[in-house]
Amino acid sequence: MSEAVAVSSLSKNETRISIAIVAVMFFIFGFVSWINAILIPYFKIGCELTNFQAYLVAFAFYISYFIISVPASFLLQRVGFKKGIMLGFWVMSIGAFIFIPAAYSRTYYIFLIGLFTLGAGLAILQTAANPYITILGPKERAAQRISIMGICNKAAGILAPLIFAAVVLRATDSDLFQNLASMNEVDKAAALDELIQRVVTPYLIVGIVLFLLGLGIRFSPLPEIDTDGDKEESTDSKTAKTSIFQFPHLILGAVAIFMHVGTQVIAIDTIIGYAASMNIQLMEAKVFPSYTLATTICGYLLGIVLMPKIISQVTALRFCTVLGLILTLLVIFTKGEVEFLGLTADISIWFLVLMGLANSLIWAGIWPLALDGLGKFTKLGSSILIMMLCGNAIMPLVYGHFADIYDVKSAYWVLFPAYLYLVFYALKGHQFRTWKISK
Repeated sequence: MSEAVAVSSLSKNETRISIAIVAVMFFIFGFVSWINAILIPYFKIGCELTNFQAYLVAFAFYISYFIISVPASFLLQRVGFKKGIMLGFWVMSIGAFIFIPAAYSRTYYIFLIGLFTLGAGLAILQTAANPYITILGPKERAAQRISIMGICNKAAGILAPLIFAAVVLRATDSDLFQNLASMNEVDKAAALDELIQRVVTPYLIVGIVLFLLGLGIRFSPLPEIDTDGDKEESTDSKTAKTSIFQFPHLILGAVAIFMHVGTQVIAIDTIIGYAASMNIQLMEAKVFPSYTLATTICGYLLGIVLMPKIISQVTALRFCTVLGLILTLLVIFTKGEVEFLGLTADISIWFLVLMGLANSLIWAGIWPLALDGLGKFTKLGSSILIMMLCGNAIMPLVYGHFADIYDVKSAYWVLFPAYLYLVFYALKGHQFRTWKISK
């Protein structure tokens, strides 16, 4: 492990190169993560699943963050940033290779093991990358840098389902999906086997690419930097922190991350299913996750232009959380067909698309606020925030449960309390520095 250096000792050129390398990593994060938006309906058809079972895709992928993130922080402390990232990519590579036996046997739980392994590798990478980019420059511009990373992440997310659909789906699949119910069991099994086995070649390629990326990072000029920050919030011996749980703004921020990622993944990963309830076939509905991610990128671009000169990170966070609350109510209560971008759909689905805009600056707003003043607890604090990406695992299951009981539109009520909490954190929660309530 090479010796860590202070951020202040890096030259402008070294800082730019580091940001560029981390940006490539965020692109990979996005590609691997947001492909779940199309894997969910794909596996639902190919493995004959209920809504709840289909959303186990998101559960298996993101629950790994909860399990792996804290061990990942210790791994990074032991082997260093670059070796840790290399190992993260290699774990992801193994996850991609697991898709091959899963496809040949059309066994859903093996796919879920592959998804968990992919998520575990990604948890290692995220635990390293997020605090790294947060402190790689002035604190007041942290949200701006995170927004740039977000553009890389969401741009990959736009491409992922479209590339997957282009490689795996065929123009004749719409007829296949409609005729499955009338097929006899033998023909149906053969058709579904052929459908699922189409993932073998792309995931073999993904696995090889991830392995090579890990090797490339190991020998890249990415520096080992001191991600612990400068000092603790207080150096007074009487008030110095001895536990991560003595930072209320971090713990409340972790809950906020849980709520935020849950709302974000619901808006993206359920939108194809919501379109299906409007009789829009998968071949047409595949564009909706990309539209949602495109509005997210628009929000990132606004953030880069406006922060911190015109509006502060906190103001942007407050605006986005309130907007999310409003859009939730519009999704639930509005109805009526409209034709837009060549698609005829209920107007509510376009408010779901706009949630990408609402979600755009929430992650970027929470991270610097939650990690502020953690000092030597920064790595552990970061791993706790990354653990809360399990919101991506749990909240879609809650949505799927209510979608099975009621309907896919009413199930969006799960977003309301989540955005309500995010508004609280943006307005007040991030300011708490003690658990004691002032009289």
